[in-house]
Amino acid sequence: MNRIIGKRVLVTGGAGFIGSNLCVDLVKDNEVVCLDSFITGRRENLESLKNNSKFTLIEGDIRNEEDCQKALQGVDIVLHQAALGSVPRSIENPILTNSINIDGFLMMLNQSQKMGVKRFVYAASSSTYGDHPGLPKIEENIGAPLSPYAVTKYVNELYAKVFFDLHGLEVIGLRYFNVFGRHQDPDGAYAAAIPKFIKAFLSGASPTVHGDGEQSRDFTYIENVLQANHLAAITTNKLAIGEVFNVAFGDRTTVNELTSALIANLSKFDASISDIEINYVAERKGDVKHSLASIEKAQSLLNYNPQFSLEKGLDEAINWYFEYFKNKTHV
Repeated sequence: MNRIIGKRVLVTGGAGFIGSNLCVDLVKDNEVVCLDSFITGRRENLESLKNNSKFTLIEGDIRNEEDCQKALQGVDIVLHQAALGSVPRSIENPILTNSINIDGFLMMLNQSQKMGVKRFVYAASSSTYGDHPGLPKIEENIGAPLSPYAVTKYVNELYAKVFFDLHGLEVIGLRYFNVFGRHQDPDGAYAAAIPKFIKAFLSGASPTVHGDGEQSRDFTYIENVLQANHLAAITTNKLAIGEVFNVAFGDRTTVNELTSALIANLSKFDASISDIEINYVAERKGDVKHSLASIEKAQSLLNYNPQFSLEKGLDEAINWYFEYFKNKTHV
């Protein structure tokens, strides 16, 4: 069984998109503690867990020593998802991005080491590849970062490796590639592309694409990310400890291909969606042009075997969003 079972697991940022999916999944077989400041996390993501005796919610900040110590009591495994995401937001507010993503990460890392945590799995980012032109992206080959967000995620990797080398803390980093799926917030200025596009189409509005739409991404469904976290948390392969791994499907899709796939899927709910045109605007600063992951390292050392392609993931995600928006009055 390639799952975490019978442990006490702390999920930082557990009310966020990826964190809440982890909490809901983990609580089936474990005691789960969620630490979240609710700066970007949403309480509705944890609605199904509020009366679960195996789930504990702590409203606190990863930059606060007491909050971290409280959350870490008796914890075997940390799945660190807490961060202030979004490249554009980091350009607009680099100070807060640095504070949460670096100061907060270091606080969690330091307190985890002091309190005897066995395994510390953390969310790294494909943004770390920066301006390196090579495709597919291979873990050992990175370029110069293109945004403050990318800088913070690379610094996380450096700190994690130092704590492994100095203290033996079993760290594993997971470089996520364009994750999408249930619980991903479709609202706000920094919402990710897929939920924003789905919301626009279902509202009868034109989705906004930055650039010509020919930029490509390795879109990764949330179920693949859950699998990678479980595998990283339980692996006994010593070659995997202290390393970072790409977490993706290993396929590349242009934004234009994505919007076409969304139109085809969503037209099943409303035929008029097929007539909606795309609104193209200027490229965004800090965005990489192409992204495609090599997942060979994760396959070899973690036995990672992603089951959800973009198409399979979109089928599930669209059904979830259709129900989500049906229950919302703002769409």
